[in-house]
Amino acid sequence: MAGHFEAVPGGGAAVALDELEISILRTLTVQLLELIGPGDAPADAPPPADPLDALFAEGPSKPPSDPALARLFPDAYGEPGTGPDDEERARSAEFRRYTEPELRESKRENALAVVRGLDLLSVQGEGGAVLKVGPEESRQWLATLNDLRLAIGARLDIRDDDDGEVLFRLPDEDERKPMVMAYLWLGGLQETLIETLMG
Repeated sequence: MAGHFEAVPGGGAAVALDELEISILRTLTVQLLELIGPGDAPADAPPPADPLDALFAEGPSKPPSDPALARLFPDAYGEPGTGPDDEERARSAEFRRYTEPELRESKRENALAVVRGLDLLSVQGEGGAVLKVGPEESRQWLATLNDLRLAIGARLDIRDDDDGEVLFRLPDEDERKPMVMAYLWLGGLQETLIETLMG
C-alpha cells in the first residue's frame, strides 16, 4: 500500500503516507486553495438572503491571466490564442459567467476535504499513517489530485508528453526538479486511485 492507493471493503480506498508525504500533500493543497481563492465575492460578504440568488450569481466573463488558473478554469470553446471567432468568444464568456463560481466552489470543497482528511491523520512513529477514504471522499481526492497536477503542469509549462519527457530527465541541481518529482508522485497517486474506483 505504501505510495499508492488500494481498494478497501465498502468502496473506499486507502494509502500509506509518511510524515513528509502528508506535509507535502497538505502544503500543495493549501497552495491550491490560495490559488483558487474565495471567488469574486469578498470573504466577509453576507450570504444572499435568497438561496436562489446564489444559483444565478454571475462570475467573470474573461479567462484568468494566471496560467495555472487558466488551466484549472479553461475556456469552454477553444483555447485562448487559437483564434476563436467573435461568436466562440461570446459563448465562452457566457458559459464562464454562469459556471465558474460553482466550479470554483466545487474545487474548494474538494481541496478542503483533502486538507481535513490529512489533518485527521495521526502519524505513528516512522511508519507514517494510513489514510482511508470512502467513495465520496475518493472522488474529492481524485478531483484535487487532478487539479494539483494541472496547476503544477502549468507552472512547469508542460503542454504535451514531449515537454514532460524533457522535464523528467532534469539534473538534480535544476530548481524545477522538486516540482517535477511532485508532479510524478501525484500522478502515481491519481492513477492508483482511479484504478481503485474502477475496480
